[in-house]
Amino acid sequence: MFPDTGRRVRGAKQRLSQRELARLVGEALKAELGPGRRAAKTLMDWTGVCDRAARNWLSGEGGVSGANLILLARHSDAVWELVTGIANRPESAAGYDLHTVEVALSRALGSLERLRRKVIRGDAAGMTRQR
Repeated sequence: MFPDTGRRVRGAKQRLSQRELARLVGEALKAELGPGRRAAKTLMDWTGVCDRAARNWLSGEGGVSGANLILLARHSDAVWELVTGIANRPESAAGYDLHTVEVALSRALGSLERLRRKVIRGDAAGMTRQR
């Protein structure tokens, strides 16, 4: 443990201010949801906050509590990427992206399998009709 002398440690990162965090969250939310009334309603649905708080978040004027930030990150890819970027944990965002790709591939493979079965059934039905 270092004694508190009031000096900064070399190479230490600057702390993120509440105002800067509010601005960044607002930018991320606007980029994903847009600036309109629908965006505020979406935020209200996601977090249970009032209209005024949601509009303040979108404008970057109001700070987001820790619990609401987690709720926003749960629903918003832009906020999730922001949080992992601020935390300097890009591997977390990459893991999320990989999961998203895996889900999309799984759905696509399921669709291909259903189509294949349909074609096979259709060919079998067509062959019996031709005879």
